[in-house]
Amino acid sequence: MEVIYIVLPIAILMAGGFLAAFLWSAHRGQFDDLDTPRHRAMFDDDSK
Repeated sequence: MEVIYIVLPIAILMAGGFLAAFLWSAHRGQFDDLDTPRHRAMFDDDSK
């Protein structure tokens, strides 16, 4: 039972870290355009 006093705060800190990373990346526009990257390979420009 004593291990819960160690594991629970660590789990809460990790969850908060992941939430902060998600909010930071969403704020920076990481998830704005989800369609273009998969189509970019089809329209590769090799006309040099």
